[in-house]
Amino acid sequence: MSHRIALSFEDGVTRFVEAREGETIADAAYRQGINIPLDCRDGACGICKCRVESGRHDGGDYIEDALTEAEAAEGFALACQARPRTDLVVAIPTTSAACKTRPQDFTVALRGVERLSETSLAFSLEAPAGLAFLPGQYVSLRVPGSDQRRAYSFSSAPGAEALSFLVRDIPQGLMSTWLRDQAKPGAAMEFSGPSGSFYLRAVTRPLLFLAGGTGLAPFLSMLGKLAAEGCDQPVHLVYGVTNDSDLVAVEALEDCAARLDGFSFTTVVAAEASGHPRKGYVTAHIAPEHLHGGDVDVYLCGPPAMVDAVRGWLAAQGVMPASFHFEKFSPSGPADAARLAA
Repeated sequence: MSHRIALSFEDGVTRFVEAREGETIADAAYRQGINIPLDCRDGACGICKCRVESGRHDGGDYIEDALTEAEAAEGFALACQARPRTDLVVAIPTTSAACKTRPQDFTVALRGVERLSETSLAFSLEAPAGLAFLPGQYVSLRVPGSDQRRAYSFSSAPGAEALSFLVRDIPQGLMSTWLRDQAKPGAAMEFSGPSGSFYLRAVTRPLLFLAGGTGLAPFLSMLGKLAAEGCDQPVHLVYGVTNDSDLVAVEALEDCAARLDGFSFTTVVAAEASGHPRKGYVTAHIAPEHLHGGDVDVYLCGPPAMVDAVRGWLAAQGVMPASFHFEKFSPSGPADAARLAA
């Protein structure tokens, strides 16, 4: 039986490889043209140390100097020794270029554009053969007719029939203008990816999702995966926007709540003039029970100011989440400057 390994590099690039029965992570990658740094191949030097973020593996044979018992307990492994027992997500502590690989390039057809509100659009692309991604990741999409690129997170779950994305409709935005005024079904769209270190890890404790504006997109992808596979932990999403017109895809969240036991969500609008029943910022609507006394994995995607505000608020509450994953985005920035994840 073969297993799929997602190799996540520190520059955000993710590549997927297939491991044959009994094959190590390093050998599977090398066979498919990806050179994970290593030296001894005997579990002695530790150069190929990586972190298994999801899935089960056999750690193999190695000495304490290469990998300590404490490191192994935290999920670290040696790529030259570890053999997958299930599909894996593995964080490789170097760049994709250092491993002689790069993002994949695809050209696909536009399926359509949907107006969600006066400030938001959604568009969908044909899903190309050979594309795999982790829920929460994004692609770098070339704006047709230009050499400019924009980064958009998948709102569709892995394995969906089509790739879908949410876009804020910026009046003078390059991609917004093309989608609004020129896009036609069947138009060729070029993108590279997947990329990003903001993705759903193995779920072992309660989850708190915090979304700002079109930062909802990666959470729709994550929730789609959780709904399809099931989840035995509670999941709560707080979705905040500036104005009533920015609040979109609520029906998709309601559908997720119907399909996924233990999922709940709260919507919030910041504008004073809003008629929404819950106003203010996201932090005002995080209840103590959502933090589980710190035994929670927090995922946050939104503008830089929101990310900084949430981090400050958590510190003020004296809460240190078990893990905190965030992605800052700039709605109109080019792809190489639009994402910063940790």
